Amino acid sequence: MRSRLIVFVLVAIALGGCTTERKHELLAADPGAPTPAGVKAKHDIFVATTRLKSDDQQIVFGRDRSEGLSFARVGMTVPKDHEIGRIERAKDGEPGDPAKDFAAVNLTIYKSGPAFTAAVADEGERVLVFIHGYNTGFDDGVYRLTQIAQDTGYPGTPVLFSWASGAKTRDYVYDKDSSTAARDDLEATLVMLSKSPRIKSIDIIAHSMGNWLAMETLRQLAIAKNRDLDGKLGYVVLASPDIDVDIFKKQMMRYGKPDKPFVVLLSADDKALRFSSLIAGKQARVGDDANADELAALGVTVVDLSTVESGDKLNHAKFADNPVLVQLLGERLRLPESLQPTPEQTNERIGELGNGLGQAASIIVTTPFRILTLGAGG
Repeated sequence: MRSRLIVFVLVAIALGGCTTERKHELLAADPGAPTPAGVKAKHDIFVATTRLKSDDQQIVFGRDRSEGLSFARVGMTVPKDHEIGRIERAKDGEPGDPAKDFAAVNLTIYKSGPAFTAAVADEGERVLVFIHGYNTGFDDGVYRLTQIAQDTGYPGTPVLFSWASGAKTRDYVYDKDSSTAARDDLEATLVMLSKSPRIKSIDIIAHSMGNWLAMETLRQLAIAKNRDLDGKLGYVVLASPDIDVDIFKKQMMRYGKPDKPFVVLLSADDKALRFSSLIAGKQARVGDDANADELAALGVTVVDLSTVESGDKLNHAKFADNPVLVQLLGERLRLPESLQPTPEQTNERIGELGNGLGQAASIIVTTPFRILTLGAGG
């Protein structure tokens, strides 16, 4: 036991580095100031969170768990020279330059779920719910969803479900417990949004440990006989799932074969999931060591990104930080589920994006019906 603990600490240091801990400040000293020149775009990021409100107004929501849900909206700007796949961010503790950095420019706190839902519905008929992963501060989730909204060109309203991650490498167990504790809250959020007559479609993207939360919630919805949110569930994208393979199979068996596009993105070179597997007794995680054929038999489409480059040294966020992939994701999300591109169209588009960005992409897709190789050499 002691040797395993020592290994855990050493791996945590290697993954987390030896830098000082960040403050996770989101708001600048003067939020609400006029939007400065040199900004490419502005996104309103709606938030449902199980985090406790922080005493520090710049952090907004901290690491501690709340007994109930809180709701907010953060106005985020994107700098004029933003590069697809990147999050341009000021150094910790510095206000940053909105012409060069992502910046939070205003904050609205909603007093109730109905007020929050009405505000989301006012923005349009489609909603994208993003569920972040382990080791993620409130600010990190807002920044990532802003980047996803910008780079995918998502034609709807971005909603961040921010559960109470400790935002430290050593908080893995705390984070797993926090994500588990948030299952009922995520279910309540999805059901609340689905009951708005003005919202017609709800897409879900989960990342890393956020997939555990997403799958447990979908499992609960299936048990409650509402697995498709009264017909409003759209795309489900599970990126780098930090879930034990055997548990995922059980979750999918309870959920049943999906009626809508249900995609798992995995990569054999995901170093973050190797860390997770190590502390889980060397049990395989869905995101890095899954048998694609076995998963496809459950009704999901498996996309193997092992040969695709990442902007992250851990190869854990390829879906968002690889320019080719994030644009492909956006093109898919912009289409209704009934109008999926053919493999030939997808292959052609990968080639176009790869050539334009100077990147080769080779992607293996295993569907419940066949295996496809797309991109370079496909």
